[in-house]
Amino acid sequence: MNSCLYECSVMHHRFLPKAHHFRYRIFMFALDLDEIDQLAQRLWAFSRNRWNVYSFRDRDHLSLVPGTIKDNVIVHLAKRGFEFPHDGRILFVTLPRIFGYIFNPASFFFCFNAQNQPIAALTQVGNTFGEMKIYDLPELSEGNCFRLTAPKHFYVSPFSTLDTEFVFKLAVPGKRLEIHIDDQVNGKRTLASTVAGVRAELTNRRLAWFTLKYPLMTLQVIFLIHWHAFRLWIKRVPWFAKEAHPEFQREVMRPHSSLTAPRS
Repeated sequence: MNSCLYECSVMHHRFLPKAHHFRYRIFMFALDLDEIDQLAQRLWAFSRNRWNVYSFRDRDHLSLVPGTIKDNVIVHLAKRGFEFPHDGRILFVTLPRIFGYIFNPASFFFCFNAQNQPIAALTQVGNTFGEMKIYDLPELSEGNCFRLTAPKHFYVSPFSTLDTEFVFKLAVPGKRLEIHIDDQVNGKRTLASTVAGVRAELTNRRLAWFTLKYPLMTLQVIFLIHWHAFRLWIKRVPWFAKEAHPEFQREVMRPHSSLTAPRS
């Protein structure tokens, strides 16, 4: 099967306006979107669209039209002028619901043609307000990586301005997973984030071991986000309110009330 797990180290290093660094360990699912139903039959702790220890729900992710997540990715690509081959496949690196709870700071779609050649990638970024935004990486560059520099136009952290740019570098997954997402302002890097992992087979035994090794992982991730936000606040790093600049928050999916409420 193409689906697997990646045991990962996640690193964040803030350069400006004050230095701040942390690292933590997680594991991520890399799901071939054509294999999800088969995986749900094989794995006792994994289900699709129903409760389990690990539950993949199509509606938790890109949802433009009724149907599966793969249907929605194909529709999204078509809206961007990209025709996905009918015999292509999509690998989705993400976290499912864990004991019913989901939080994904970033998930990644890697699209392949029938010859297993990478042809496009998407990054799905989420925030603590339940919003999502998709960033398209349509071309493979040198080093078997998808790269993109784009305006953020999305509220991710109260400690980053909305005029920040994202700089994505996504290596095509293989034996290793390597993701880089930097923030930059006027060409100067302000924050570096990486996800680096090693491939592991997606089996009942491995999933049971990772469940013991990384218990309640999504809750740990959301706790760490708030803990380090508190530490940045203690360091008096400037803070920006989400509702202050809705005009800089564009193409946001599932917009929070701060974007939809009438403004006086």
